[in-house]
Amino acid sequence: MSVAALSRPRVASRRGQASRVPPTVAVAFAVLALVLSWSLVPGLFTGQDPARGVPADKFQAPSLAHLFGTDHLGRDLFARVVHGTSSSVTSALVAVGIGVLVGGLIGLVAGFVGGWVDSVLARLVDVLLAIPSFLLAVVVVSSLGFETINAAIATGVSAVGVFARVMRSEVLKTRRAVFVEASYLQGGSRWHILVRHVLPNASRSVLMLAVLQFGLSILIIAGLAFLGYGDPPPASDWGLLISIGKDYPLAPWLVHAPALVTIATVLSVNRISRWLRKTD
Repeated sequence: MSVAALSRPRVASRRGQASRVPPTVAVAFAVLALVLSWSLVPGLFTGQDPARGVPADKFQAPSLAHLFGTDHLGRDLFARVVHGTSSSVTSALVAVGIGVLVGGLIGLVAGFVGGWVDSVLARLVDVLLAIPSFLLAVVVVSSLGFETINAAIATGVSAVGVFARVMRSEVLKTRRAVFVEASYLQGGSRWHILVRHVLPNASRSVLMLAVLQFGLSILIIAGLAFLGYGDPPPASDWGLLISIGKDYPLAPWLVHAPALVTIATVLSVNRISRWLRKTD
């Protein structure tokens, strides 16, 4: 039997191990699936009206009747967290979409065209990266107005520099690949090479970064809502719920419940992103 034949089972075994999903990743996928289900069909998880309270039930601790307890107006906190998921998730998706489209386009043009175009766009990206992302988001949302959608736009703008830097780096690396040089020698046009070879190969790292940025966007948007840069009450964004709950220290569940949901979501997205990078 040849050496190649002996090595095939080992290679297949390694591939099988790489394709297995670790338990922590499975838990992360389950948490993310639950959060996405809350955002899409909140009515399947709670029949309570998140904006209607019962004064006689205010400040009730978590129980079977109210899983996350009730707030100062007697509103069911679990219903408010579930219904607030849609705004938090949608805003994060908008932010990631802006970062991927705008930042990816800047990085693609800078890396593929090169020359003075690359120099100008690279300096623009350096300026964006020099400003802390949360501070830049605060400046942008202050200019646009205090709404959750504006907070999402501001978060997306703050992520443009990161996506542009990663895309440019991947484009420069792909341009030097052997198969790209071979395509040039065979008479391929710049547009054909860009669409057929450079963009598909360079976008893989950007897509994995988008998963990581989704969790970071949830955190930044929650922070903006906490500071009052999102929709005003009776909205139920996670950051706003934490901000309201901090005023009632004798009812700690008002902070703990939305904070734990936010933390679990962000950590789950980060775990999935790390796993995707390892299996790439």
